[in-house]
Amino acid sequence: MATTKKTTKKAEEVKTLEQLREELVAKRTDLIEARRGHAAGELANPRVLTSTKKEIARLLTAIRAAEIAEKESK
Repeated sequence: MATTKKTTKKAEEVKTLEQLREELVAKRTDLIEARRGHAAGELANPRVLTSTKKEIARLLTAIRAAEIAEKESK
């Protein structure tokens, strides 16, 4: 039985709070478009819905962490 080691992802770049919010808006728009395409039967890969929702959750978490860090630094 092979054991796998969990690795954490490193952030590629540090983004500002405003950049995170802009990316969140873009991802939410992508999700709406993907849902519309899925309902119309045009979406080739329905896993896009799941991955987009997870990306939105990650962005919300990053935004919240940045807000807390900003609040604590004041």
